[in-house]
Amino acid sequence: MHTRLALFCLLTAPALPAQQPPPPAATPPRPAPRAQTMRPEIVGQRGIVAAGRHYSVAAGTRILEQGGNAIDAGVATVFAAAVVEISHFGFGGESPVIIHDAKTKQVYVINGQGPAPKAATPAMFAKQGKVDGNGPLGATIPAVMDAMAIALERFGTMSLAQVMAPAIEFADGFPMYAYLRENMATHRKATEAFTWGHTYYPAGKLAEVGEIFRQPNLARTLRTIVAAERDALKKSADRGAAIRAGRDAFYTGDIARRIVAANRAEGGVFTYEDLANFRGAIEQPATTTFHGYEINKAGAWNQGPVMLMTLNILEGVDLKAMGLNSADYIHTVIEAIKLAYDDRNAFLGDPAFAQVPMQGLLSKAYAAERRKLIGAQAFLEHRPGDPFAFDPGVKPPAVRYLPHAQGEKNPDSSGDTTCVNTVDAAGNLFSATPSSGWVIGGAFIAGDTGVPLSNRMQAFDLDPASPNVLVGGKRPRTTLTPTVVRKDGVPFLALSTPGGDSQDQQVLNVLLNVIVFNQELQVAIEAPRINSNHPHASFDNHASAPGQLDLESRIAANVLEDLRARGHVLRVLTPYGMSSGVVAVGVNPKTGTLRGGADPRRERYIFGW
Repeated sequence: MHTRLALFCLLTAPALPAQQPPPPAATPPRPAPRAQTMRPEIVGQRGIVAAGRHYSVAAGTRILEQGGNAIDAGVATVFAAAVVEISHFGFGGESPVIIHDAKTKQVYVINGQGPAPKAATPAMFAKQGKVDGNGPLGATIPAVMDAMAIALERFGTMSLAQVMAPAIEFADGFPMYAYLRENMATHRKATEAFTWGHTYYPAGKLAEVGEIFRQPNLARTLRTIVAAERDALKKSADRGAAIRAGRDAFYTGDIARRIVAANRAEGGVFTYEDLANFRGAIEQPATTTFHGYEINKAGAWNQGPVMLMTLNILEGVDLKAMGLNSADYIHTVIEAIKLAYDDRNAFLGDPAFAQVPMQGLLSKAYAAERRKLIGAQAFLEHRPGDPFAFDPGVKPPAVRYLPHAQGEKNPDSSGDTTCVNTVDAAGNLFSATPSSGWVIGGAFIAGDTGVPLSNRMQAFDLDPASPNVLVGGKRPRTTLTPTVVRKDGVPFLALSTPGGDSQDQQVLNVLLNVIVFNQELQVAIEAPRINSNHPHASFDNHASAPGQLDLESRIAANVLEDLRARGHVLRVLTPYGMSSGVVAVGVNPKTGTLRGGADPRRERYIFGW
């Protein structure tokens, strides 16, 4: 009965509407294709090290793995680079540094640039009309050891013994690589012209690629520094005092005496007092804001403020509306660069010796006045401004300096630099641009110390009206220009590059790509570059090439024609032909994790995890 009733109810129940299939799910929008790059952007949580060679990066990475912070890693990377990148940089050179300290949330500059010896005078170079480069008279006081000791003591956590261990191992020997061997072969005659040039060519032989290259004299010097730290620790557990003892072993001990003796034996003017009395310092950065970002550079003894001036000029222009690498964009950026660099050459110099109107140079009001000079056509003259009108605290000099070429240009003049940038999980940033003591042009090695001396003296002017005129004890205005960028006080990027006068232009290219056009970091580094050769150079005879503009050939042909019509003198390079090697590391503001990128234009290396 129950079964029949159930069947009757089922058959007589009103029909239900047919079940409709669910509507098809909306197809999710396809993400925009990721920009293709020659190298991947590096991401990580614990730390990233970017530098000029794989050996250098390996040194910094080892320190991070051992528990060091970004400053420990940066110092170790610089020390290693001074051993393995002697085509670019040596232990007797210089290394300006900028640090964002996660504990204090402040940015600090370590000047890292040695001065001229006290006995140096313009009269020494009057005959040739310019300051010598490589050789015993070309050297400023070695600053690397001092700068790294300051960074390690104040912002690091480790000992000299720990951070110098990779460098000592490399000095004991590393497999020769092709780029270094090519440089050492090319410049062998110039290096061996000096008494100790044979150091790099033992038994008259240059190591082959893959063969172990040794620097036993330099290894002994590095071990002497570490031994002095170790001896100090036996007397006291004071880590800072021990680091200073290691530093002093270089500047006040037998090493210093042997460096001086070697320099003077070949005509140099170093004295023991030059080294013993040298002290670097921690300084406040020169700073500006651009689209809400805080850009930090070194001060008036450095070319770094030129990038701040350029950004100030460009901030009043809608670059994004112009379009990246359009003719309007390139014209505007290059004209701003030319204005800022003319002011660099006219006004920047060691502030201990020159009255520099920094407040005026970096004021937004002054930038607005300079911006008005950007017209429809490229200007071919040099146009320094009047920042003193915007800086009432600084009195203008009686004679205004107008930058100009000096002496005959050396057709074989050349040089190079490297770069080191590190970041850690706490947000510490370390940015350095180590240089000098290079093989290029002929390395002057200071006797049996194994230390190649700097050639930074050539960055001085000889014109007495110049704020950068050579004076004994004065720092030359260096092109070595590390960078730290923050947003709302939070670390964002540390970046630097080799490239002499072009360093701030090449870093500017990358920053505009990131900040204005919101490009990913590696994309921004690999994007087509531009560079002006209009400014008077910092080196050799300080020549300029009015209106000359270098561009990579990936810039559109119609843009090139438009720029020519505006009066720019173009040199079109190969697709990645710019002489640069930007490396950058930082904190991704969206995720809080770490990121970094390295330039394929040069042999730049990066690792993180």
